[in-house]
Amino acid sequence: MPAIQLDREHAVEVVGLVPPLLYFVVILLRRSFGWVDAAVLLALYVAYLWALLRTAPRDVDSVVEAPAVSRWAYRQPGWRQKAAIGGLFAAGGGLLYATAHPFLESMLAVAGLFGVSQFVLVQWVAPFLSEFPEKVSAFYWARRAHRAPMALMNMVSSNINQWTVLAAMIPLVYGYSSLRHHGVWLDFRFDDAQRLELLLTLLQSGLAVLLLANMEFDWLDATIIFVLWLVQFLRPTLREEIAVAYGIWIAILVIGFVVRGHALLAPKYFWETVRR
Repeated sequence: MPAIQLDREHAVEVVGLVPPLLYFVVILLRRSFGWVDAAVLLALYVAYLWALLRTAPRDVDSVVEAPAVSRWAYRQPGWRQKAAIGGLFAAGGGLLYATAHPFLESMLAVAGLFGVSQFVLVQWVAPFLSEFPEKVSAFYWARRAHRAPMALMNMVSSNINQWTVLAAMIPLVYGYSSLRHHGVWLDFRFDDAQRLELLLTLLQSGLAVLLLANMEFDWLDATIIFVLWLVQFLRPTLREEIAVAYGIWIAILVIGFVVRGHALLAPKYFWETVRR
């Protein structure tokens, strides 16, 4: 089975994941998450968008390949096209806002009904369901060989959004809520369970960056990552062992890069892109 070969401009997404991950290592060691951290993460996201704007435009895709709703919006004349696109974004945002609280309460009720840990369910199942539309589009593109790199980068770009913009909302909302109800702005502090989850997620994302560092992704790496994720989901008590496994894999990859002495393609292509 051939590996997925990424295009040169995809180096922006691969390298763009590194700065927020490194900054979150600092947050993890500090055990607190405040508004200053939110400002830094938002700045990193702006820098990522700037790098994306430096990429060369791709060939225009055929409208026929787009989903029905996208085709409808694209074919609207004049100002109606922009209004249709903006309306779709607004409708999606409104739907998320209206269903967020009932969705969370339903997830907690399901956890109690089946005797499943609420922490595990909210940590893993809820994000999967809330991001399901995004995954549907990625799976749709992955069906075609020439679209597989785009599908993979869709997931990587989403990960960057989560480590920057989405994560930055946490200390801001938490601090505002504390100020409103207690009269003082407080930073969010991690307990031991949250620190372990953060460490595990950092290792997962860091491993993904290293696996994509040479601009390809094969079925064996994908299978091993999926198996490790499945084990930690089915056996939450093994999270520390899984974190160690991720750390060992990362160390092996780094040693391999150093021993071979070849320049990694992702950083090389990234600098070529931003210097245009």
